[in-house]
Amino acid sequence: MAAGISVKHGLLSSKTSLFHALQRRISPGRVCLQRAADIQVVRDLTSATTDSQSNEKYCLDLVRSRDYDGFVSSLLLPEEARRSSLALRAFNVELAQVKDSVSQKTIGLMRMQFWKAAIEEIYRDEPPKQPVSSELWRAVRKHSLSKRWLLRIITEREKDMEDRAYRNLQELEKYSENTQSSLIYLLLESLGIRSVHADHAASHIGKAVGIVTCLRATPYHSSRRRVYLPMDLCMLHGASQEDFIRGSREQHVRDVTYDIASQAHVHLQHARSFSNSVPAAANVAFLQTVVLEDYLQRVRRADFDVFHPSLKKRNPLIPIQLYLRSWKKTY
Repeated sequence: MAAGISVKHGLLSSKTSLFHALQRRISPGRVCLQRAADIQVVRDLTSATTDSQSNEKYCLDLVRSRDYDGFVSSLLLPEEARRSSLALRAFNVELAQVKDSVSQKTIGLMRMQFWKAAIEEIYRDEPPKQPVSSELWRAVRKHSLSKRWLLRIITEREKDMEDRAYRNLQELEKYSENTQSSLIYLLLESLGIRSVHADHAASHIGKAVGIVTCLRATPYHSSRRRVYLPMDLCMLHGASQEDFIRGSREQHVRDVTYDIASQAHVHLQHARSFSNSVPAAANVAFLQTVVLEDYLQRVRRADFDVFHPSLKKRNPLIPIQLYLRSWKKTY
């Protein structure tokens, strides 16, 4: 009996000692510090999530307002590539609007240098605290996007800061390849597609996009007394820059438009010639062919009058046509 009491007393004594030891180790001050640390972690995670959502919305709104066709095309991509596509298109918009948004070339070149530095920082996992940069960093990490395509877009946009017309159609095609085609290569990477045939199609589609964009922007540029259409074609048909600045709708001006539009059509046909060899999953990256085809048909109906009022209106059926093309998995 005495032995049992002794054992119980020993156990009680041990538990009491352990309780006092824990009490000394887990003091109220330490508990408060731990709670504060936990709360800070939660706040940091919440803040990071909020920033991420804010960055995503910024890119979405930017693309929707400045590249509506690209916006709709991005929404039709698989979910795992959709956000990255919007980041890439927002990046493209940011660069594209530099030329028109600065009053001096030097300022524009400084912005291009910012983006070159930003790309380097993105690949060091130290993206600048800027919405597009942050979203681009997320896309690069998720899909292992090629750095060279991003830098090539910047370099080509930087060269285009010169306020002059393209010397010939080949120069316009090269510019389009280095900007628009590079963007499509990145979209293909975000879809996890590595295919020579897809790249060939992307190259031609990008050139067609660049050529059509140049045509579509002619009325806007002309209103600001700027003409970027290839000089060799203008000289061939006897059309001066002044003809475009005053919005001439004469035949020789239409002939220039015809030649440029025809070259875009050739590239579109070449791109489609690879359709049987291109992976089916790549077709959604080529949805802009719908927009190209629509504009080329409308400019033909306008008898290649690039200043025709009908060309200023956006086709309200484009979103439906894009959806149907994505559903059919064709371009």
